[in-house]
Amino acid sequence: MPDITSSLPLLAAAAVFGYLLGSVPFGIVMARLFGLGDLRKIGSGNIGATNVLRTGNKPAAFLTLVLDAGKGGIAVLLARWLAAEDAAQIAGAAAFFGHLFPIWLGFKGGKGVATCLGTLLALFWPVGLAACALWLMTAALTRISSLSALVAAALSPVAAVLLGRPDLSALTILLAALIFVRHDANIRRLLRGEEPRISRKKG
Repeated sequence: MPDITSSLPLLAAAAVFGYLLGSVPFGIVMARLFGLGDLRKIGSGNIGATNVLRTGNKPAAFLTLVLDAGKGGIAVLLARWLAAEDAAQIAGAAAFFGHLFPIWLGFKGGKGVATCLGTLLALFWPVGLAACALWLMTAALTRISSLSALVAAALSPVAAVLLGRPDLSALTILLAALIFVRHDANIRRLLRGEEPRISRKKG
């Protein structure tokens, strides 16, 4: 954990702001803007970029990915600018929590992978970059999106320590644990060898 230097009101404000920003369901917003229907009734019903991609609309999926990552990053950067590193970590964690349990959707949100990566990139870009690289390498080897997310999440605390930011250990462990919880169904399918792979089809 970082040294606590900000006042409690500032930390509380960072948490509330981060949560509300993280709660914005950009997947649903993009699906509606692109005329794709209710994302919760498509594919897996998840509100993230992977499910948007299942509609076949790559621009909508890309924008969802960027915006979901961006809300974690923006929460961190604004909190750091207005307060300090302690507020930045709290805002990032709150944004991630908001994506998982958004108030606007009855606390039924996404799995948090993009928001986690955006949060880590803003907190300390080498750790975020390492997590992104782990995701990409695992995806290239296995073509399984969920496994890639699990590997990146599990190893992000290790990356934080090895790259000189042990103060991020508690946060990265928390984010990883929640990602594993949200991927419970995926983990069960992985164990049965039934998890779908990333399609190589073009067009």
